[in-house]
Amino acid sequence: MPGDPRMEGNMSQTISPPDIAKERDFKAVDRFKSGDKAAFEELMGRYEVKIYGFLQRMCGCGDRAKDMVQETFLTAYRYLEGFRGEASFKTWLYRIASTSCMKSKRRRKNEPGYHLSLDDLVPKDQEINELATSNWHSVPADELLTKELNDHIERSLMKLEEKYRITFVLRDMEGLSAEETAVALKISVPAVKSRLHRARLFLRKELSEYYLHGGAGKKTTKKRASKTRA
Repeated sequence: MPGDPRMEGNMSQTISPPDIAKERDFKAVDRFKSGDKAAFEELMGRYEVKIYGFLQRMCGCGDRAKDMVQETFLTAYRYLEGFRGEASFKTWLYRIASTSCMKSKRRRKNEPGYHLSLDDLVPKDQEINELATSNWHSVPADELLTKELNDHIERSLMKLEEKYRITFVLRDMEGLSAEETAVALKISVPAVKSRLHRARLFLRKELSEYYLHGGAGKKTTKKRASKTRA
């Protein structure tokens, strides 16, 4: 009796954690297709928090993100019978979430009427030199994790045009590979790399300026100096 083609090959080879997770998801999908509806709850339990975090970063609004999480999983439930496994379940789910997010934005009446231009996303020569010599990366980790800085990063993310922001979030924050991101967004791998490069440049510029102009680092320094004098 032929085995599952996904499991064919040299079984003696070590299976990496991502492959284990992928196979675990495939098995849950197969169980769902066989009539075990509880298998979908299992899948939802694995990805609900991740999808919510992704949509919150994309939308900047917790309540709207919750609505889109429901929409994402309702869509996944509706079409899971037709899932063919050409991509991982995770990638397929992120594709649905990305589509839900973009459709939601098109429906919004209060969507900002402007986006950063391509020139805005690429630092000028002088700025590149400043970024290269800035020392924000040496700031202690406890300062990098302050709520103020997190809020600044979130605001900076929202400045990015959607196609750059969604690529950055999927690739650098959600941990998808370039290939998985390309499948989720239905674009080529080179396009993923190009968008990611521009997004990283812009966000690095934003973070560097945050420290060059004060930010949490300056406030913390003043606070420590005040304690020393006391």
